[in-house]
Amino acid sequence: MKKHFSNVLFFAAATAFISCSGANSNGTEPKDTTTTNQDTTKYPPVETLPANANYKPAFEGQTRIEGVKTTSPYEGAVVVEGLKQPWGIAELPDGRLLITEKEGTMRIVDPAKKTTSDAITGIPKVDAQGQGGLLGITLDPDFASNRMVYWVFAEPVSGGNHTAVAKGKLADDEKSIEGAKVIYQALPTYNGKLHYGGRILFDKDGNLFVSTGERSDLETRPQAQQLNSALGKILKITKDGKPAEGNPFIGKGDAKPEIYSYGHRNVQGLAINPATGDLWDSEFGPRGGDEINLVKPGNNYGWAEITYGIEYKGDAIGNPPIQQKEGMEQPVYYWDPVLSPSGMTFYKGSNVPEWENNLFIGGLSSTHIARLVIKDNKVVGEERLLGDKGERFRDVIQAKNGALYSVTDGGKLYKVDKK
Repeated sequence: MKKHFSNVLFFAAATAFISCSGANSNGTEPKDTTTTNQDTTKYPPVETLPANANYKPAFEGQTRIEGVKTTSPYEGAVVVEGLKQPWGIAELPDGRLLITEKEGTMRIVDPAKKTTSDAITGIPKVDAQGQGGLLGITLDPDFASNRMVYWVFAEPVSGGNHTAVAKGKLADDEKSIEGAKVIYQALPTYNGKLHYGGRILFDKDGNLFVSTGERSDLETRPQAQQLNSALGKILKITKDGKPAEGNPFIGKGDAKPEIYSYGHRNVQGLAINPATGDLWDSEFGPRGGDEINLVKPGNNYGWAEITYGIEYKGDAIGNPPIQQKEGMEQPVYYWDPVLSPSGMTFYKGSNVPEWENNLFIGGLSSTHIARLVIKDNKVVGEERLLGDKGERFRDVIQAKNGALYSVTDGGKLYKVDKK
């Protein structure tokens, strides 16, 4: 688990940062995704602890951006307690929430009645050691008619385990998953217990984005850069687990055709910006260097060639360590010390007008939900929400009623909404 470290002096102020043009990687001008409802008051950056590494950002505003504060009245309230290490949330058509639990169960929570169902059966066995288990979840866009559910899990097999994707039908009585079937396995298998990735979501065309980790260890780490491996990747597959049409590496040598982007460390957050249709991720760095990225097909996001973090024991990564390299994407934003970013969502709605198109990310070791204000695909403000709760926020979604819901490793479901 990550913790804040403070063994290196805090680096120079933002006036020393190098500026950048703000253009997208394809050369087009990015779309403006902010609104006029934002509080224009400037506050100091929310991070005050020294950084682990004395690395200079690639551009102004890439880290420790000025703070913002929500002026509209809102509250974060516990809906239910007693969940068992919840990991992922999906909203059912009637507003109830289908939640995964790391040990291999699903439950349905009714926020209106504040009730939790018994464990749902019929789910394939998971390897719940370390960071493994039953992870992210999403519903078929046609769930109302077909009741199909898709999820990611650490699948135990001979020789170790791997990230896998399964699907099945939620029974009419909601007590079981019927016909569960593994549709994809992120190979190679490895005997470890860290860095599975684990998020899953549908795109507008009915294909699935799935994130994987590079399994953490030094021997697997280089596979994030290797296109014949599914480790350290964002994948794009069909409902049957096949490579999605138009993927960037189809027909290119021994590259896995399901790969959408590569050079990732451990992506535990995926979200599509509803204003632009762009895919974003949140990604664990090592000791420092947690990132959010604007994900484009075929792009290389650098791990472990470039990073703003250091090894947990304090050593530099790389000899010499570098943070920028031709052909490798820079994070839109990074944290040092870490956020430990997990599930995330863009806010769309009027319950809290100034949150429109803001990005909300669950923080684990940082024990808060991060709110990022984004304009022209750059972060222009950061706020910490629910930092007084002392919880590790594992996933965040927005429901149809406009409220944010977040699960914590401590077994709580929070509702964050206007007062």
